[in-house]
Amino acid sequence: MEIRSFLAFELPPDIKSVVERTSSELSRSDLDVRWVKPGNIHLTIIFLGNIKEEAVEEVGARAKKVCKEFAPFAISLEGMGCFPNNRSPRVLWLGLEGDLEKMSRFRDSLQAELKPLGVKQEKRPFKPHLTLGRFRKVKKANSTLEKLLSDYSDLKSPVCSLNELVLFRSDLRPGGAVYTKLLAFPLSG
Repeated sequence: MEIRSFLAFELPPDIKSVVERTSSELSRSDLDVRWVKPGNIHLTIIFLGNIKEEAVEEVGARAKKVCKEFAPFAISLEGMGCFPNNRSPRVLWLGLEGDLEKMSRFRDSLQAELKPLGVKQEKRPFKPHLTLGRFRKVKKANSTLEKLLSDYSDLKSPVCSLNELVLFRSDLRPGGAVYTKLLAFPLSG
């Protein structure tokens, strides 16, 4: 059997509280967005897609090996934006700042380690972000979005530490995705 899975960091409490408050405020706007449940927001490093259940231990062993080479990452929230851009938004996200270059090397090391298992290699540069929601239809930016992006441009949080990478299982249900923590790997480099 195959399971849909990804490697991610859970949000530290100080960042999570800012994300929850921001998400709650934004969900009251008239944007046509399918909001991610605040409890489901995390920092995805690699989306693994469907992997065979028997491969979970091997993925874990390889992820653990990379985590032993890296120290925890210091990050904080920094502003809000849209992918691919503000003019024709698809995804609304919160930005991050901190050890991003080190985190990019971490992602690349994980990808290299997982490549023999058939994990798809992401070619785009790593842009760590927290997805708040996805626009239901791609449309031109409107005044509500412009105002929100402006209002939240200086959004910040305390600097926090990401200490543990988690392998999550993702089950798609009618009410949204349900994430289950399968394995966790401390950063101990």
